[in-house]
Amino acid sequence: MKLRYGAASPFARKCALASHVLGLADRLTLVDNTTDPGDAIRSRNPLNKIPMLLTDDGMAIFDSPVILEYLDHVAGGGKILPTEAKARFRALIQQALADGLMDAAILVMYEGRFREAHQHSPKWVAMQQGKVDKALQALEADLPGDEITVGTITIACALGYLDFRFNGEWRKSHAKLAAWQDGFRARVPGYDKTQPVA
Repeated sequence: MKLRYGAASPFARKCALASHVLGLADRLTLVDNTTDPGDAIRSRNPLNKIPMLLTDDGMAIFDSPVILEYLDHVAGGGKILPTEAKARFRALIQQALADGLMDAAILVMYEGRFREAHQHSPKWVAMQQGKVDKALQALEADLPGDEITVGTITIACALGYLDFRFNGEWRKSHAKLAAWQDGFRARVPGYDKTQPVA
């Protein structure tokens, strides 16, 4: 299997991290799409987004929630995507919340990095930052728990992205969540191996 990714993408990281958790890392080849002149994304994913997983039989799978479900399937099912309904939907909701957090954080970062200063929209940045803040408040109030699921993997990657791009400022006002993140890092295989790279 080949994972088309970007070294700084938290969405790609969650796929790589899931492969470690599931014992599939040795079956997954990472291909940095930002440095690949062939740019297979454009020809296989109409959305032209990373990550994208190319399976051994040539199927192109996107985006990250579907990739995690596929990896769980390859690993035998029910490993990071619970089968019991209550646990399953908790994990899926956690994943959706953390995906939204990452989307908003990326948009805040893009506004500052890729748009000229005279084009910046404080209102737009405030709206996106508000989503990040609300997501962090929700996670602080209802800590993710100790199970390793699609939800907790995604939350850990979202918080890792905030550490990476925003110097971990979120930690100052979310002590319980920061402790959870540090615990996840200490006990989950592959977390340090999948750190984002600028």
